[in-house]
Amino acid sequence: MSSEQLAIGDIVTGIYKTGKYIGEITNIRPAHYVVRVLSVLKHPTQGDLHNPKETEGVFFHERRALAFREQTNIPQTMVKRYEGDVIEYKESLRTALEKQADSLREDGSEWATKCLENLQTLATEYKL
Repeated sequence: MSSEQLAIGDIVTGIYKTGKYIGEITNIRPAHYVVRVLSVLKHPTQGDLHNPKETEGVFFHERRALAFREQTNIPQTMVKRYEGDVIEYKESLRTALEKQADSLREDGSEWATKCLENLQTLATEYKL
């Protein structure tokens, strides 16, 4: 459990799978906070999480960011108080997607190329 005392209504950052979000705590459970997503700080990583950076012989997952106001259970150890401005969801999603795409372009590997293809599809689906 987190040593920091958080309460319903607090604005926090939370890491869910490989994405990072700003959200509001809506419920407290024994080991988790229920967090309502308000912004995206880091877009989820594409591909097979059990075989990172692999493209051969794995199921290459397309991983979407959690939606605006979607609620999710996040382990308490992955939630921290957030003090900054809450960026508008769609703008935060666009920024997170672009930041990840820039990093992947620098990588240049086959894995990065497949990730970029997924991100281009997601950008269209997100209507960015």
